[in-house]
Amino acid sequence: MQQHDVHKTMPQETLPGSDLIAAGLEDLSCSAHSIPALLVSIGAPRLKRLGYQIPNPIPDPEHCLYDLLHEADPDAAHSRYNALVRRLVSFERAAEHLKHGS
Repeated sequence: MQQHDVHKTMPQETLPGSDLIAAGLEDLSCSAHSIPALLVSIGAPRLKRLGYQIPNPIPDPEHCLYDLLHEADPDAAHSRYNALVRRLVSFERAAEHLKHGS
């Protein structure tokens, strides 16, 4: 069975949502508080278990993300928040699948 190395700082480009995760990791490394950085901070515990190095996760990322989305568009904040979290979960599940070779 072939082993896949997901123990990298940057995500696999073929995984769903990898664009957001890559942007979030980059933003966190620069201490930027962006939507992708907040999303990666939300997923930090699970991403760390998958072997990703999470530089400077943002505290209380769930509330910070919702507040940022609400500032931009109050009417769409809830649905955008849920869509972003779904993309994070899709990435995490795909990365777990790849790691465990299932």
